[in-house]
Amino acid sequence: MTNETQYANNADTSYAATAAIAAKSLEQTITGLTEGMVRASACVEQSQAKLKDGIEKAMKKAEEMARLGQGNVEALTKSTQIWAAGVQTLSQEVAASWQDSVQETLGVLKTIGSAKSLKEAIELQSGLARTALEKAMSEGGRLTQASLKLTEQALAPITERVVLTNETFAKAA
Repeated sequence: MTNETQYANNADTSYAATAAIAAKSLEQTITGLTEGMVRASACVEQSQAKLKDGIEKAMKKAEEMARLGQGNVEALTKSTQIWAAGVQTLSQEVAASWQDSVQETLGVLKTIGSAKSLKEAIELQSGLARTALEKAMSEGGRLTQASLKLTEQALAPITERVVLTNETFAKAA
């Protein structure tokens, strides 16, 4: 074998060995890239799933808060309606009571005008004053009780919403 032949054989062998090493290296690179892409794809999918879950939870909370706010507005509206109706009723009762008092006073004044003596007029006036004071005390107490009851009724829808809101935020915490 000549040197040239031997040199050619060695070159072929080196080339084959280098080609084999390059092919193996390329195969390892492709395998590594494929595995990396699979892992990256899995991470992206996992991140997307977590993001989707987070968005869904945030949307549910936003919807819950919107419903809670809407319920609060409805409770405030109901409370205002109860209060307005109650104040109107109390105002009508006060007006009716005042009208009765005026009629009663006019009746007593007519009677006083027809009194036969100063003593009788003073007695009628004293009776009117006593009756007016007793009626004022009675009506004052009744109106106070009615006002307290109205306040309780008007605050009931708001109180219910406060309790519900506290429970909702306690669950979230």
